[in-house]
Amino acid sequence: MPQLRRELGVMGATMMGLGSIIGTGVFVSIGISAGIAGPSVILALALAAFVATCNGLNSAQLAANHAVSGGTYEYGYKYLNPWFGFTAGWMFLLAKTASAATAALGFAGYLLTTTNLIGSGFFVPTALIAVAILTLIVLSGLRRSNLINIIIVSITLLSLCFFVVVCLPSAIENSAKNLTPFFTGNTASLLQATALMFVAYTGYGRIATMGEEAKEPRKTIPRAMVVTLLLTMLLYIAVAVVGIGAVGADVLGKVTQQVQAAPLELVVRNVVGSSGGVVLALGAMTAMLGVLLNLILGLSRVVLAMARRRDLPGILARLNKSETTPVWAVLVVGIAIALLVLIGNVKTTWSFSAFSVLIYYAVTNLAALQLPPQERLYPKWLAWAGLASCAFLAFWVEQQIWLVGLTLIAVGLIWRVIVRLLTTD
Repeated sequence: MPQLRRELGVMGATMMGLGSIIGTGVFVSIGISAGIAGPSVILALALAAFVATCNGLNSAQLAANHAVSGGTYEYGYKYLNPWFGFTAGWMFLLAKTASAATAALGFAGYLLTTTNLIGSGFFVPTALIAVAILTLIVLSGLRRSNLINIIIVSITLLSLCFFVVVCLPSAIENSAKNLTPFFTGNTASLLQATALMFVAYTGYGRIATMGEEAKEPRKTIPRAMVVTLLLTMLLYIAVAVVGIGAVGADVLGKVTQQVQAAPLELVVRNVVGSSGGVVLALGAMTAMLGVLLNLILGLSRVVLAMARRRDLPGILARLNKSETTPVWAVLVVGIAIALLVLIGNVKTTWSFSAFSVLIYYAVTNLAALQLPPQERLYPKWLAWAGLASCAFLAFWVEQQIWLVGLTLIAVGLIWRVIVRLLTTD
């Protein structure tokens, strides 16, 4: 069966991970979570970082030993059984399609806020146009996609550094008022915020799902994972502390709901004026596009892997002539994201993504527990910690979200049974 070329080194994989992570999580979901947990969203970020680190290291050692497209879908098949593998792949598709839709909506929110067109009816159409353009870019191949991703990540990091620098004086001045009380004692809100913020770290999984394209995967993937997670955690906490310190958690939460996903831009506008908001919005928009680009890449590779095993239609496993892109898989992913964009609500899409991705990483950690000693890179307790954290946090999102999630797991498993029966006949 044709295999994708190995073109990613440590630098490229790290930038791919950063491009997948630094976007919706820092520019949108911090606002969502601040509205739920208040200033203690900073603690939620730290807790989510711990869970993400456990999961990231377990993903890294699995990918290093089984470097193929598909991530935990493939690890479930190899180390557990086909049902766990399918469930992981199915939940990844659901989770990351929802995340991609959130990124597209976030891009539209920042763009329309900057151009004073928010509320004009262009919100969903703008997001759909972004999905279409990024899908076409991914169809052009990984090398070009990776170059565009590096440019996007660089602009994004500069804009977030700008945010921290210009808002820091205001955060210091108002910290006593805006950061107290730091924790109100509402543990349920803290855990819900932790579950939502965990998703903001999970772009590191893109490094694992593209393991088939990594050079020297046993070295490249773990190194890229560790560097990506460390940089992301430091950046997220800095942005949260400065943003909440400057204007307060209530303002961030209300802005995310009322202005359709542009909280950090409004913080900068309040502190230094409209010109500063434009600079931040530019970084936010490139970040959302970077996340969307990387999600389409990662999703298409999981669709490719599932199609190879006939868990999805076989046509989705076809590559282009140069064997650099699974064309039909990319197109199907783009269409699925566009359909979810039609929901038009960032909190709903992000919350659904949280539940789905926590189930996905629970399977990841379960697979990591089965690694033989010669393949293990990290202590076994990391897998137990990751598994327990994911299973626990998954049910702290809104009840209707996880009920829908469990229903969709059942639908996916029924689909697999039907496909297997038809294939056997």
